[in-house]
Amino acid sequence: MVETARVFIDGEAGTTGLGILARLEAVPEVTLVRVDDAHRKAPAARRAAMEAADVVVLCLPDAAARESVALADSLGNAAPKVLDSSTAYRVAPGWVYGFAELAPGQAERIAQARHVANPGCYPTGAISLLRPLVDAGVLPRDYPVTINAVSGYSGGGKSMIAAHERDGGPAFNLYGLNLEHKHVPETLEYSGLSRRPIFVPSVGHYRQGMLVSIPLHLDLLTGRPSGADLHALLAARYAGSDVVRVMEADPAAGMEPEALNHTDRLEIRVYANEARGQAVLVARLDNLGKGASGAAVQNLRLMLGLEAPAARALADA
Repeated sequence: MVETARVFIDGEAGTTGLGILARLEAVPEVTLVRVDDAHRKAPAARRAAMEAADVVVLCLPDAAARESVALADSLGNAAPKVLDSSTAYRVAPGWVYGFAELAPGQAERIAQARHVANPGCYPTGAISLLRPLVDAGVLPRDYPVTINAVSGYSGGGKSMIAAHERDGGPAFNLYGLNLEHKHVPETLEYSGLSRRPIFVPSVGHYRQGMLVSIPLHLDLLTGRPSGADLHALLAARYAGSDVVRVMEADPAAGMEPEALNHTDRLEIRVYANEARGQAVLVARLDNLGKGASGAAVQNLRLMLGLEAPAARALADA
């Protein structure tokens, strides 16, 4: 176990980096390695920071993340562990996927890894719903899955945030309609599916919060399970988790995306109409929490050998 861990966040001024900084204020075992703003893009300054760190967290676009990984790995015996929040390495050989609840033993794999890829926000919700059903043999691997999701505009980065906060809209917008969204490869890889899912993302005119929903025909599932069966299976899978919680579903109450804002939790519900043989699985999370910064700090704690705390709420800044 690291007594006092040193962490360098390369790209700390972005949305994910700022969220990680805020969460690390509550982790006394971590000391931040910082680079002066005037030199934050200078290779020599970044190299020195990496040499001083136990873990480097990358909050950068894909191309810049690849450059930073090459810089970190060039340090040889002094190379730090790397946690990357971009999409550059999520399905890359030699990298461990940073969704601790993915499967039994995944948290241990993250703890032992030199290179960890933080998951995307949409895949976190989708995989949390799909992987347990695939592993149990209930959801056929070649099932034609459709994933529908809505996120707050903060998930779109600086330009989208600026547009929404300056111009006030649009209220709701579908995107990724070429069906080539960058999160599909990791969703396919870690859900256990063999057939590429159709993913339909959208953004609403609110800052943060996410719903990911997956409709299912119960008669096409192995064993023709009921909604209660699916709930029980998911509840058993996440029974020991402080982060992922399987909740009772109240169809009359509906679902809104902001209820878990400023937390690092993920909630799962199963809505079913037995008479119609249909169900909808829904995951709710904060796209800046368990969907980004919260997951990064969870992974950091594992990589540094720090005891993982129970999921906690952050004060609303």
